[in-house]
Amino acid sequence: MLNLSIVLEDSARNNPDGTAIVFGDMRLPYSMIDTVANQVANLLVSRGIRKGDKVALACPNLPYFPFVYYGILKAGATVVPLNVLLQSREIAYHLDDSDAKALFCFEGTPELPLGERGKAGFEAAEGCEHFFVLPATPLATESEYGESFWAALGGMAAEFETVQTAPDDTAVILYTSGTTGQPKGAELSHQNMLMNAIVSDRMFPATEGGDVYLGVLPMFHSFGQTTVMNTGFLRGATVVLMPRFEPGEALELMRREGVTFFAGVPTMYWGMLTKIHAEGAEVPGTLRIAVAGGASSPVEVLKDFEKTFGVGILEGYGLSETSPVASFNQPGRPAKPGTIGTPIWGVEMKLVDGDWKTVEGEGPGEIAIRGHNVMKGYYGRPEATAEVMHDGWFRTGDIATRDADGYYAIIDRAKDMIIRGGFNVYPRELEEVLMTHEAVSLAAVVGVTHESHGEEIKAYVIRTPGATITEDELMAWCKQNMAAYKYPRIIEFRDALPMTATGKILKRELR
Repeated sequence: MLNLSIVLEDSARNNPDGTAIVFGDMRLPYSMIDTVANQVANLLVSRGIRKGDKVALACPNLPYFPFVYYGILKAGATVVPLNVLLQSREIAYHLDDSDAKALFCFEGTPELPLGERGKAGFEAAEGCEHFFVLPATPLATESEYGESFWAALGGMAAEFETVQTAPDDTAVILYTSGTTGQPKGAELSHQNMLMNAIVSDRMFPATEGGDVYLGVLPMFHSFGQTTVMNTGFLRGATVVLMPRFEPGEALELMRREGVTFFAGVPTMYWGMLTKIHAEGAEVPGTLRIAVAGGASSPVEVLKDFEKTFGVGILEGYGLSETSPVASFNQPGRPAKPGTIGTPIWGVEMKLVDGDWKTVEGEGPGEIAIRGHNVMKGYYGRPEATAEVMHDGWFRTGDIATRDADGYYAIIDRAKDMIIRGGFNVYPRELEEVLMTHEAVSLAAVVGVTHESHGEEIKAYVIRTPGATITEDELMAWCKQNMAAYKYPRIIEFRDALPMTATGKILKRELR
């Protein structure tokens, strides 16, 4: 018997009155989260949801998320978290593809009409039988979109005996962003998810007096789900929920709640630093651990953050398919800025070529991973699974080098590589160089089609406030600082760059 819901149950048993969730003025103790999750489990069982059934959850970072997530797990069912930015057609696709029997959906706001989209998606998905609305107004028992969560929980018992699940039973199906074709669901077992939380917890010593996590990474995404929610609950920490990242508000919450642990993507760190330098926002003083993942952090941002906050950003690496944490700049070993560190406990990494042959020495090669964190496979897609899995190893599609101490450094996504006139150009390297220029605040480099060279190199740049540099001046500077086949021949200034819900720059929209 092994069930991921133990991370909540154990903390509710040992520390029932400890604050689990802070959201606005709400402070919810562990005992309450566990009780509502028990009611959710009772509700699901009463509606015919059985062990192994799939239940979808579309909800931003609100207290509803842990209520429903752990409730589904207690019932022995599988959670299918959905990105809150999906349109109704995409919601229907995910419900169909995962064979979801029920959908819990946040009612939404005028800016994010999730209830409307969710309802339409649910109606288009034939196999999905139950639709529960998570109302925007706390405790509301009615919703125009369907059955309210609170009305459905009425009369449900507060106790529930967690269904016995095996370590290899599927706990979560995480859909990967689908840069190639349709999104695929990575099936992660209770053991995958629990081990990842335990190892993440073990890496960082607890703060005396308890830890406070800022939960701004979306919990529907593997990074926020594992390193913030599951790990935070496992160690009995307080998780401060923030549904949408806004740098000033994040800094204010850190100060007000005494946040000790922050996990973010590089653009979040960049946003907070920009806010501090441009407007003199106050630097919070309680932060002890800052971790980054999701994309490579520009080295300039790492340096600036350490100087400003007095805390270094520890970079890690992982994918939805690896629960997600695979490697990390681990405390107790020297951190190497610009690397993704070394494999976490119980996980192996190596570099391989296109034929799965091991690449010795520095590489470059494609990262392959083996260990307790690797998914069971893509749900219902044996061919796609066979393409990326071999002898227990999972190939990531990320190209990296490895130094003499075993630290890995990502060069780029295999598919982001630009081939210009026969030369391989890695956008990441050029972005790093561009960001050392004082007039450049953020840069994204992509390949655009070109008749004679195959691809040409284009840079999108956000200038630092007040900078007046022209495209030609910046291009001339690039020419002096980069090899002739590498420097961008086209530069376009932008005020903002398109980003995913998790804060990654969307390169496919820039091509």
